[in-house]
Amino acid sequence: MPEQRDGARVDTAPGRPAEPPLLASRLTPVVPPEPVVARPRLLRRLDEGSAGPVTLVAAPAGWGKTTLLASWVRLAGATPDADPGAVVPDSGELSVSPEVGPVPAWVSVEIGDDGDRLWAYLAAALRSATGSADDGQVPDRPPRPDQLELLAATLAATDRPVLLVLDDLHRVADPAALTGLEFLLRHAEQRLRLVIGARAGLHLPLHRLRLAGELTEIGPDELAFTDDEVADLLTAHGAALPAAAVHRLRERTGGWPAALRIAALAVRAQPDPERWVGQFGGDQPEIAGYLHEEVLATLDPAEEDLLRRTALVETVCADLAEALTGRAEAGQALADLARAGGLLRREDSRPPWYRCAPLLADLLRADLARLPADELRELHARAADWYAGDGRPADGLRHALAAGRWDLAGDLFVAHWPELTRYDRDPVHAPAPVAPPAEVIRADPEVALACAAERAYAGDLPAATGHLRAAAGHAAGLPLPRRDRFLRLVTALELTVARLADDRVEVRAAAARLLRTRPAGATPTRVPDSAPTGVANSAPTAGGGGAADDADLRAFTGTALGLVELADGALPDARFVRARAAAREAGRPRTELVGASRAALLLAVRGELRAAEQAARDALGMPPCRGWSCRLDCAYAYLALATVALLRDQPEEAAANLALAGPALGVPAGQVGDDAAGEADPGDGWPSAAPDEPVAVAVAALCRAQLHRDSGDPAAGQRLLVRAREALAERPPAAELAGLLRAAEAELRAERGDLDTARDLLAGAAEDGTAPVLAVALAKLELLAGDAAAAGRALPGWQAPAATAWPLPVRLDAGLLDAVLADRAGDGRRAGRILEQVLDLAGPQGCRRVFTRAQPPVRDLLAAHLDAGTAHFALVSDLVRGAGQSTARPAVEPRGALDEPLTERELTILRYLQSILSNVEIASELSLSVNTVKTHVRNIYRKLDATRRREAVRRARELRLI
Repeated sequence: MPEQRDGARVDTAPGRPAEPPLLASRLTPVVPPEPVVARPRLLRRLDEGSAGPVTLVAAPAGWGKTTLLASWVRLAGATPDADPGAVVPDSGELSVSPEVGPVPAWVSVEIGDDGDRLWAYLAAALRSATGSADDGQVPDRPPRPDQLELLAATLAATDRPVLLVLDDLHRVADPAALTGLEFLLRHAEQRLRLVIGARAGLHLPLHRLRLAGELTEIGPDELAFTDDEVADLLTAHGAALPAAAVHRLRERTGGWPAALRIAALAVRAQPDPERWVGQFGGDQPEIAGYLHEEVLATLDPAEEDLLRRTALVETVCADLAEALTGRAEAGQALADLARAGGLLRREDSRPPWYRCAPLLADLLRADLARLPADELRELHARAADWYAGDGRPADGLRHALAAGRWDLAGDLFVAHWPELTRYDRDPVHAPAPVAPPAEVIRADPEVALACAAERAYAGDLPAATGHLRAAAGHAAGLPLPRRDRFLRLVTALELTVARLADDRVEVRAAAARLLRTRPAGATPTRVPDSAPTGVANSAPTAGGGGAADDADLRAFTGTALGLVELADGALPDARFVRARAAAREAGRPRTELVGASRAALLLAVRGELRAAEQAARDALGMPPCRGWSCRLDCAYAYLALATVALLRDQPEEAAANLALAGPALGVPAGQVGDDAAGEADPGDGWPSAAPDEPVAVAVAALCRAQLHRDSGDPAAGQRLLVRAREALAERPPAAELAGLLRAAEAELRAERGDLDTARDLLAGAAEDGTAPVLAVALAKLELLAGDAAAAGRALPGWQAPAATAWPLPVRLDAGLLDAVLADRAGDGRRAGRILEQVLDLAGPQGCRRVFTRAQPPVRDLLAAHLDAGTAHFALVSDLVRGAGQSTARPAVEPRGALDEPLTERELTILRYLQSILSNVEIASELSLSVNTVKTHVRNIYRKLDATRRREAVRRARELRLI
């Protein structure tokens, strides 16, 4: 950041007609309201951007553009030492070396500034920055071409570049007023740099600058406060909150600075701050007033009407917006509003879908609720018709009920019931619709089932159960074919409610009742164990429906049972494969997505890498084209791709996919994917937001543990595996998964030299034929300990027919070990035959890791096999090279000494720095203030000669402090 000058001339030039005086307050950075929290990440972005021609800070009102720019200028280059949470001084009196950086100049643009007024201020600012006299070199009116050339030459001749900060430049309505600036940028030989704060509608060639790489852009996504910054802001206002409440506040505000400041001022007066934060929304008077005056008032009436009508739905696309507004250009208006930033956020989808900012959506929905009832019902009816035609029955059903379209609601439920169940944890903000009149239920009791399905989808299970009971009372009066269908739908809803309530016994019982209604001669499906006593006797009879109904039943029950088994920690890959096939046959894309994503992960664990990769990519291709969120389904697919990449020994790709899977599993993206390169804060990074996904969490732990091992930190991997194994301890169905974790942990312990503990983990594996992974791990351990005979006794029969059911990596490990034992026994020909069989198994799936990350004897065996001749010559050649590169481990430096030792408290905090916890969360864990933790962290950095968290952790490891 450049040196800040103290002032600017504000008089008019002699000999010129008198004009209104220039205000010095418009030529100096504004003083923002106290306290202002320093945000080093944004200050660094401005430092970096201001080295180029143009930096644009663009966002709607309230996003802190002016505050950020003024703080940056007032800090005047102090950003390298500015700590997060530091309070920015209210003056620019900072000592900066005169030869550092460009010379700053500031102009605040006001409403009504025309070309003459703007250039009067630009002239005053540029004269101050360049030290020019009023000699005509810097004109104070829109310059003629010859004057522009003279000014460009003057700027080009300056010793130091001029950094011109133009705040609120969007207020200039005349495009001609800015043409001179564009000319100067091109011809001042990079001695003029612009930093612009604006909303939207700038009359500058942004596309050309962007294409030329001459534009740095900072928008709402970057201006949004992080959790740590929210905590710092609250602390600065004397309103500290627990970490969970801080996170909730950031989510509700979207990180919008203006709303956060309003919240920080208001929360101090609340008797129960946490409860107040939980109810914080855009319909609160202070927020609503600001949004109306500063945001909505700046929009055209047509844009405001578009936002209000589309707020009826969670996400909107061009066609849906057109249906809701009747405007053919609605899609283009959505795109324009999204480009302006801050109001609408474009989802990563094709075609584009948009989501309104949370607080603005609250306000707009409150405005919608005040519309006349007939007009609001008409909007819901339009939405219902559009969703029904677009194949989104859950949304269509909700709006049909809100519109009082009982016939449409009943038809949607009967035709699409398998798709009207929740498969994700994303909240559904849907108030309960008005209950249908009693006469409607008597005439069409399926409408009551539709109400039950809508409430279950919204997570209101008591209301869903009430509607279900009301509907069941009308079953007896229905004619027989319709009654059978009706009771089948009742049973399907009972299953849905039981699954959402986590009543696994009732899920299995309802699935059994539902499967007994399948048409005669239908494809056999394994029915669960008999339902417990007490199952209702009103179940429908068998034989109803046709092939489509049968496919629906198989897809619906298979998916529900698979999810229950998955929640228990089992690995029901075959069930999800069958359910996915049935869903595709029935044309149920949402159910198919669940089956594809779960099957992908489970197939990857089994080692069926090609099928897993295809299923994962199929799953990832479905949500974007339909505007679905499906974060959890996508997380399963990304985790499957990570597992595939890891088994193919592609650690960078594995880490990248783990990072994409992390947020839905409760692990911040930055903590998941960088481990392989040694750049992340390792810790154990244990996910806390996905307790109902034990399989996904355990597989993520397996992958991350291997990446830790590859980067030379097996201890971190071991900690992850211990946590994962402990999490499955109370889940008997998770025995197979727990075995994989136990075997991986034993290998890491053995690699670290702890053979006794590793052997204890695998005790009894040789006698237990149900856990081949443990037996193979024990055999590898015995060989590592030098007892080839014991290894041979422990090794299970990997070529037996039963071994075809083992996970492929386990079978390959067993085969490689068998080959190594044969070679050690002097039977090279048998070792070669076994190795060829192992390659036959591994080749089609591209499974490389078992070779490249194996112990040195495997590499020697591969090299000898290459010389002896093999049908897999190219593969073996590649594996020999890969094994040589992968087995190299980073050396561990001996413990060193610090010039100034860490205190006990600093050592404690240093250990926390390994984790994913933020400073706020560390403070909460240790019952300290955030500022105390930050002081200790600064001391740790100083003593370890580090500048950031990762570097401090790495240095501490090198010194064996952790």
